[in-house]
Amino acid sequence: MRKTLPAFVPAPAMMLLDFIGSIEAPRGYGTIYGNNQDKLPLPITDMTLGDVVEAQASWTKRFKSSAAGRYQFMRATLIGIAQEIPSLRGDVAFDKDLQDKLGYYLLIRRGYDKFIAGDVSIGAFGKALAQEWASFPVLAPCAGAHRTVRRGQSYYAGDGLNKSLVKPERVEAILRQVLAAADAEPLTPLPKPSPVAPAPLPAAAAKPSLWGVLAQLLAKLFGARA
Repeated sequence: MRKTLPAFVPAPAMMLLDFIGSIEAPRGYGTIYGNNQDKLPLPITDMTLGDVVEAQASWTKRFKSSAAGRYQFMRATLIGIAQEIPSLRGDVAFDKDLQDKLGYYLLIRRGYDKFIAGDVSIGAFGKALAQEWASFPVLAPCAGAHRTVRRGQSYYAGDGLNKSLVKPERVEAILRQVLAAADAEPLTPLPKPSPVAPAPLPAAAAKPSLWGVLAQLLAKLFGARA
């Protein structure tokens, strides 16, 4: 099945993305790792997706990471999404709209739909978020990318670069809010059926004309005399 970029971001998912963005890139959609965006010749929100990916090739050496945008997309992540979604064009603007949809796509990748459906626990989904965003903590002890990590630590603790920037209790609180918002979100109403046209009434019998009435009377009159 061919994957596509989401057409829109549901309100509960946007609530979670707003929280992620506030931790990953408080300065907004134009942020690159280390807040080095002022060193670029052009804001990344004025660049195309292809231009950003091309520019990211040198950022790891210059800035220690290629992370870009409100959700700090790594270069490998953007390339991976482009490979999964053939219809995603490189000449599309790397603006707020695209970044939000890409962020939502990453949530879906990490099991957002299953989490909303109740098939994945808060702890498991929290770990999935921590695997996607290094500033997020795991919600229970587990094997991390480089070592065993404790609750509250980054999944990537030990790499000398990343650490958790938010308490696990805050993550759990926002995830409960997202679940509540998803439960309260009204279902899309079904389209109303088209009104059924009433069956046509039987055509009224044609009224005989005056001449017809006279003809009938004359016929009876002369027939009676015959």
